[in-house]
Amino acid sequence: MSFSLDNRLALCADFVRHGARLADIGTDHAYLPVYLCKKGVCPHAIAADINAEPLKSGEQTVCEAGLKNVIETRLSNGLEKIREDEVDDIVIAGMGGELIAAILENCSFAQNPEKHFILQPMTKSEELVKYLCKNGFEIIKRDCCIAHKKCYTVLLVRFNGENPEVDETFYYAGKLYPRTNEIHRRFIKEHIARLDKRAKGDVHFGMLAERLRRIVDDGNK
Repeated sequence: MSFSLDNRLALCADFVRHGARLADIGTDHAYLPVYLCKKGVCPHAIAADINAEPLKSGEQTVCEAGLKNVIETRLSNGLEKIREDEVDDIVIAGMGGELIAAILENCSFAQNPEKHFILQPMTKSEELVKYLCKNGFEIIKRDCCIAHKKCYTVLLVRFNGENPEVDETFYYAGKLYPRTNEIHRRFIKEHIARLDKRAKGDVHFGMLAERLRRIVDDGNK
């Protein structure tokens, strides 16, 4: 079996530590755990999904790859059925930022600083970043990519117990470098366009959009 990840999942894969035991939450076809285990990055993985039908697709992918001995498929609502002692890096990708925040909130071991969470929100990334900042999670690094003509962001985070005071623009542009990275610039500009639309009902969003424009123009974070 041979396949390649799209840019969105490939960026998630880049953030996984070599030798880490992986949990892929919302795995769907289990492409990410299969890719990482075949590459020798992860010695073991759990491909988890809340719905049985996508999990069946994942099971088929794992079987076709000949990896049933290293990848386990598991029906789980978020991280409810994942034990702290069986994973090191956890990917939560392909869902809204608010849902990802809720999964972290309900995770019994989210405050273990040794665990790395790789988060890829499809929408509301600013709400996810806000949650992270207010609940003791450090954003170790962040990047953006374009997949299927859409722009996405991926965050690598861990719990450190600190709640830094940040400007509201950080929720939209924190840890990004629009002056030197065209994809980062595009990602922030898409936020600006959405804020401009919301400004018709609330001038605050217009002011926020203007501050983000200055970040894009000046490269100041």
